Amino acid sequence: MGLDTTVLIVGGGATGVGLARDLALRGVDVTLVEREGLSGGTTGRSHGLLHSGARYAEGDPVGAEECIRESRVVRDIAGDCVRDTGGLFLQLEDDSDAYFAEKRDACASVGIPTEELTPDEIRERVPDVTDDVVRGMAVPDGVIYPSRLVAANAADAEANGATVHTNAPVEAVTVSDGAIDDVSVGGDADTTVDPEYVVNATGAWAGELAAMAGVQVGMAPARGVMVSVDYDGPHPVLNRCRDPDDGDIVVPHVGETVLGTTSVPVDDPEEYERADWEVERSVEECAAMLPPVADADVVRTWWGVRPLYEPDESSEDRRGISRGFFTLDHAEDGVENFASVVGGKLTTYRQMAEATADLVCDRLGVDAACETADQRLPGADNPERLDEFVARYDGQGPTDEDVVGAPV
Repeated sequence: MGLDTTVLIVGGGATGVGLARDLALRGVDVTLVEREGLSGGTTGRSHGLLHSGARYAEGDPVGAEECIRESRVVRDIAGDCVRDTGGLFLQLEDDSDAYFAEKRDACASVGIPTEELTPDEIRERVPDVTDDVVRGMAVPDGVIYPSRLVAANAADAEANGATVHTNAPVEAVTVSDGAIDDVSVGGDADTTVDPEYVVNATGAWAGELAAMAGVQVGMAPARGVMVSVDYDGPHPVLNRCRDPDDGDIVVPHVGETVLGTTSVPVDDPEEYERADWEVERSVEECAAMLPPVADADVVRTWWGVRPLYEPDESSEDRRGISRGFFTLDHAEDGVENFASVVGGKLTTYRQMAEATADLVCDRLGVDAACETADQRLPGADNPERLDEFVARYDGQGPTDEDVVGAPV
């Protein structure tokens, strides 16, 4: 027997479940399908940085402003899905004075608070910092636990009437007369869905799903490695204050520290090389800021694929591609009831979902405002309940497996 739904969302990462929650709170009948457990793609394979926006301030001020605004919202609604560690940008001896000043001025222009610190002041916060540190800049970065965040959004979506199917891959999309008629879903769901509207929230795989509907979406995915080491020295998130490069972010967890990352173009977000040099380079470069991590035991490594959107032509230097997000209305491509949401960052997942929900509601004639910035997620103040949600949706990713389910 088939399944009727008003909106079918394909993709169970942060944006997809955030969209399901948003639409459900607006009273829309919504079904979400994910081919694996929730957060099985990019969301659950990140470094877990809750961006203040400082990383992007001088190169992408719009994206930086989105980050500082949304990071505050996430802190308000997500509770124990985040850890408010603070962050530091470190200028080392080989780094540019001019770049430090440019970044601080850019942060000020978009409303990101900063505080300049001397080497001695930095050592009070990071006792093991390198002797090569010249100065630092404190920013409101933090840590996000994506498995908890995604599962809590899914639980709230279902509590408000949505249906979430995990281990339910899309196998075929049928289009006729300029609209999607039905979507065949396999796995545990094993059904045909008859939707009024379909949203492609598959991240790095957006081009593949769009192609099933005869639409082209220009993705330019790039892989990056994360290395978790056995180091629990106290420190905020550390960022190297230079143009973004390999091994310039150090993210504290509880008992471990995550080092990253690289940026290497890939043709296929599913099948790609995982190179030893990426691990070695990330450790070496991060150790320039925090020397003890050079000799710390490697606990685990994982790669993620960034869902970068570049519709014109793919650049080999994918660090230069915007980290902004885009909502694509495929009515312009001849498929009336189909949209994709691409690009973006984990920090701005809720805003991405809101923008997409606004588009969908406009197309469906639904007059209802977004509520997700004001309503706290279920279990936000109860880590054990959050971890129960993760188990319910088979949502454990490598980013936070050292935290989720750990004794509290």
